Amino acid sequence: MIELHYSPSTASMIPHIVLEELGEPFQLVSVDRESKAHKSSDYLKLNPNGLIPTLVDGRVAGGLVLYETAAICLHLSDTHPQSRLAPTLGTPERAHFYKWLMWLTNTLQAAMILYFYPERYVAAGNLAGAGEVKAQAQARIGEYLEQLDDELERVKLRSKASDDLAGLNDWFMGEQYTVLDAYVFTLCRWTRNFSSNPARSYPQLGPYLQRLLARPAVQRVLIKEGLAQP
Repeated sequence: MIELHYSPSTASMIPHIVLEELGEPFQLVSVDRESKAHKSSDYLKLNPNGLIPTLVDGRVAGGLVLYETAAICLHLSDTHPQSRLAPTLGTPERAHFYKWLMWLTNTLQAAMILYFYPERYVAAGNLAGAGEVKAQAQARIGEYLEQLDDELERVKLRSKASDDLAGLNDWFMGEQYTVLDAYVFTLCRWTRNFSSNPARSYPQLGPYLQRLLARPAVQRVLIKEGLAQP
């Protein structure tokens, strides 16, 4: 059995969506951030960074413990190749998949951490400094959302250029839904309360996010995590 140690509305939503898409039996293990359960000795034995998510794959002899969201998602897609949640190994599509996966986790998500936790990056009590960090992070996130929107526009144009693909390129990489879609949905959801230019306000991202929201797997995740519709 697979266990996903999660907390609602965090990065753990990404592998949670992936698991729901796979239809693989799994167990959710709640990690209460309010009581700092992610810093407990038991949790730190699984993930010494004290971060969420952590996945325990009991299907592997001796148990496999993974942290880092991108690594978890790659493991799930690679152990379920029939799901086609990642392009075939060794193809140009796989290379672009890696590029965007690393960009999402190391660029967009990293900027969002600066936005939500600016006090971590200045001296204690430096409220003005924290405010500046947050403002700069939001500006940078806006640039990154434009980059996502531009990529979706390119996908749309490729679809129009091919009668065979017309109407099929509904997802981030085109015709096939992948792990990237779960990633983009989750990170864009974090912008829902932005004072200006949340992800849903962009011309391509807005309709794309609505298509993702309509997927049954995403709806199940929102219900299980007790989250309101974005």
